[in-house]
Amino acid sequence: MALDLDTAASLLDQLGNQTRLRIVRLLVRAGDEGRTVGDIQREIGVPASTLSHHLSHLRSAGVVWQEREGTLLHCFVDFKMVSELVDFLTAECCVDMPAADVRRRAAG
Repeated sequence: MALDLDTAASLLDQLGNQTRLRIVRLLVRAGDEGRTVGDIQREIGVPASTLSHHLSHLRSAGVVWQEREGTLLHCFVDFKMVSELVDFLTAECCVDMPAADVRRRAAG
């Protein structure tokens, strides 16, 4: 599914916050293993209530999802959503450039 302009703008709005962007980058580095909320809190260094607020925004935007395992709450980045956002941002790369400029740019 390709993102539309409104969805992309909403995602970028949520990622435009420095703390949220740090959380997403931390989760990207963790890969499919994700991180627990406690791990994220220790790494980011914010109070639990603040972290909960930011995670709520990221979940609402569809960038992060969570899974409970006993007393632990694991967080994961939605790599598909992040990939769709990058694809949206780069989908029209170089379409307005003359063909010769595109070839030169591709050559390095």
